[in-house]
Amino acid sequence: MKTTTACLECTLSGSGLYVGMELSEKKWKLAFATSPGQKPRLRDIDAWDLGRMKQEVARTLERFKLPAETPVYCCYEAGRDGFAVHRALEAQGWHSLVMDSSSIEVSRRKRRAKADGLDAGKLVNLLARYQQGETKAFKVVRVPSREEEDRRHWHRELKVLKDDRARISARLRSWLKLHGIRWKGSLRGLGGRLEQLRDWEGQPLPEVHRECLRLEAERWEDLSEQIEKLDRKRREWMKTHCNPVWEQVVQLMKLKGIGIETAWYLTLELFGWRRFENRRQLASLAGISPTPYDSGDGHHEQGITKNSNSQMRAILIEMAWSWVRYQPSSALTLWWKRRFSEAGGRARKIGIVAVARKLLIALWKFLRFGEIPEGANLKLVDL
Repeated sequence: MKTTTACLECTLSGSGLYVGMELSEKKWKLAFATSPGQKPRLRDIDAWDLGRMKQEVARTLERFKLPAETPVYCCYEAGRDGFAVHRALEAQGWHSLVMDSSSIEVSRRKRRAKADGLDAGKLVNLLARYQQGETKAFKVVRVPSREEEDRRHWHRELKVLKDDRARISARLRSWLKLHGIRWKGSLRGLGGRLEQLRDWEGQPLPEVHRECLRLEAERWEDLSEQIEKLDRKRREWMKTHCNPVWEQVVQLMKLKGIGIETAWYLTLELFGWRRFENRRQLASLAGISPTPYDSGDGHHEQGITKNSNSQMRAILIEMAWSWVRYQPSSALTLWWKRRFSEAGGRARKIGIVAVARKLLIALWKFLRFGEIPEGANLKLVDL
């Protein structure tokens, strides 16, 4: 009785007008329907022409003989447009869902038709199924608030600047190597010392190449200055804006082996604005949960899911290695040493992924319930 009532309520609450949106740079393809499997009504509008979209919604409600107050449910795939479209649709009084593109079911044929109209029709059909109770039709992306999204630009911009500096650093060292010069240490001040440098024959560097080196050295100096400035502003921001997010960053930094970059990334990308009901959801989002294959007589492990972006997994693996090094007496490190320290290199790498998964769950419990990881040592935090 309870199951039947719940399904009926879900179906009734999901009734309305469904709009699937296929977004592109200049045009938006809209597909309207009122139930799964219905042939959609397709319309084209200019990108971000919300006035025209309101007109099309009104005309569709009239065409389908629906009341003007019928709820409108919209959906589109997560991509380059980000969450601005979602906020604009919500501002119109419509319900909006952002789909995880990788969760959309597609044909497994070697070749399949691809067109904006077909894609929009597929989206509206999935949306109707989702709203009428089939919640596994696709995965919904958790939309951050404007403030939550804005805070994530701190570490993302730092990552871009550091990657650019690393690229220039590698280029400078390679150019010096062409003349038999092996540069050790920091590249700071290289531009002012090019005149004194000598190649393997004791000759000055060629004029053109010396000028190219000077330009690259100046770019390296500029990037280093920008990195220091941005990092300084970030630390000042943490001191002046006291809120639960920054408190979580400081709390993670109290654990030995976790610095500001790791604590900042995990808080701003995972713990600061997402809500996890259990450890399986956390490991699945991070892309480090196992993927078993168990069909018929075949039983084997396919490795981790890799659902997340590669940067998140790289940070988690780096954090696991750091934990093993700086928390030698923790229960997690002792478990890893007991299981994998005597094994070969490949087994150690597989084991460190398991450490990363267990450690991520332990940190989530540390932030949510205050449970310090077993055997972990704390340190003072100085911002």
